[in-house]
This record gives sequence, structure tokens and C-alpha cells, in this order.
Amino acid sequence: MRRLVKPAGRYNLAFEEVPIPEPGPSEVRVKAVRSLISRGSEIGRRYTREEAIDPQMMGYSMSGIVDAVGESVTNLSIGDRVVISAPHADYVIRDATVDSPEGRPLVYPIDPRVDFDAAPYWSLVSGCVTWAVGEEAKPADTIVIVGQGLVGSLLVQVHKANGIRRVVAIDALDLRCDLAHKLGADIVINAAREDPVRAVHKLTGGAGAEIVVYAVGGPAGPKAFDQSLDMLARGGLLHLVGRYEDAALPFWSHKFAGKRMFEGYFVRSKGMAEAKRGMDLMATGAINTDLMTTHRFAFSDAPAAFDLLYNRAGETLGVLLDWTLEDT
Repeated sequence: MRRLVKPAGRYNLAFEEVPIPEPGPSEVRVKAVRSLISRGSEIGRRYTREEAIDPQMMGYSMSGIVDAVGESVTNLSIGDRVVISAPHADYVIRDATVDSPEGRPLVYPIDPRVDFDAAPYWSLVSGCVTWAVGEEAKPADTIVIVGQGLVGSLLVQVHKANGIRRVVAIDALDLRCDLAHKLGADIVINAAREDPVRAVHKLTGGAGAEIVVYAVGGPAGPKAFDQSLDMLARGGLLHLVGRYEDAALPFWSHKFAGKRMFEGYFVRSKGMAEAKRGMDLMATGAINTDLMTTHRFAFSDAPAAFDLLYNRAGETLGVLLDWTLEDT
């Protein structure tokens, strides 16, 4: 079987031939159909790094078909359509055990209404459901989501599905601003064309937003974080989701006075309720992954897909690898 690897050297991707793994007693083996590339973690924390990366970290979400099960597995069968937290590879092995309602499973059945292209988004969707719970937003709150990458775009949709009346999306790329409109944001601010801090204060009568989600990260992160603090109302909540800035964030105490902050993963681990809610939102169309997917590549064209995400971010959002196709 083939799996994507990142040897030493920046932008260095390759495929490695390894034996097809056999599942243990509580495990299932899944044959890949689609996998989703994360521009945040896979570009910012893997592709652009000089060091070699553990192959198990190359990828995080795929859809596929169960093709082998361990002897003690009773909740999944051969032929089941599933989504799985796993790296980019022909076959992956994961534990199929569901220990408790508080623990999100590594392998989750795909609703019949959700296709293989949409399913890899489930991991991020269920994460956004969890983060929205942690924010404890009220319907009348103004929520500003700074950054309209995969996470920011999904948070817009989750909050609208939760009944938030005013969700403001901010980005500096035209494509992502256009998509934010289509995905349900009530107001979209193009930070390349107007001052987002001034725009948010104008919308809120000078008070600022009750909740600001910092979902940028990367080189643009420090400036966006500073602006996020400036947009926040006194007593408001700054939700820190973005990562991989490789620089200190400007945490000015006078700006943070009287405000609250929590980091994205502070809330409890994603459990079965959030997992089910995430799949249900996708199945009912509340999450529109068709609009979010801008590119599909044959799996063997993965180097070109990563290059596109890194060098032409203004043209991309969701990028899928198709494991049923050879390169073109």
C-alpha cells in the first residue's frame, strides 16, 4: 500500500510503499476513498518544516470503506461507509471501541445522506460543534469569526444552525469572503479593503462584539490577533483557535482588561453528542461542504495539491485527495 510521507526538507513530499496492516482484535481496517488536506496544520506545521514528520501526522480525516474487522468488533462491519481520523494512505487501522459518551470515536459511520466527498469534513464539523458549546453564545450575541479558512467557514455555519442572529465573517481573500456570504454569514468584512476593527465597532454601536473567534494563525496571525482584541466588547470572550504563527502574539494587558479568553481545545473532549450533532448538520444540509470544496486531486497528485494550498491560498479552500483515481 501507499502512504504520503514528509521526509526532511521543506516542501518535500513522497509516497512510501509499506505492507497493508492487519487489524487487531478491537480494530478495523479502512480502505481510503477521500481525504481532506488541512491548510492550517498540514501546511503550517508539516509541509513548510525542515524536519521529517511522522507519517501518522500526515493527514487527519478521511472517508472510506471498512474492509477488515478485528474479532471483538461488533459495532462495524465489512462494507460500512465510515469517516476516520487518519493520515493520507491507501489503508488505515484504527480502534473501533467507543468507551463512553464523553469520548469521540476514531471511526464513525457516515449518514446515508452524506457522500464520500463531504464526509472528511466531519472531524472539523464536530470540533466546531464542541467549540460553539464552549462559547456559550446567546442568540442575540454578535459573533465575529476572524479568518475564513476551513474552521472559520464551518464555525459560521454551525453558529447559524444554532440560531445566532448576527455572525460576522472576516477575511482578506476575495474568494473566502464570497464563500462566507454563500455559507450564511450575515455580514462579511473584507479586511483587505476596510479596517475590520472600525467596521465591527460601527456594527455594534461602538461596543464591540460579545464573542470574537481568532481563526487565522500562520504569518498573518499576530496582526489578526491584535485586531481581534480590539473588536471585543468589555466582558466579551476571545476564542483562540488559530495556530502555527511561529511568532509571539501581541497580548497587551491594557487591551485584555475586563475581557475573557479560552484556547480552542480547552473545552471537554469531543464526545458522542457532538459527533452525532456534526453528522446530523451535514446530513440535513446545514453544512455546505460542496461550496467549501474548491479542488479535487488524484491521491498521487498530492504534491501538487499541497503546492496549490501553500502558494495560491487565494484560489483555494477545501482540497480533497481522491484515492480511487490515479494521477492525470
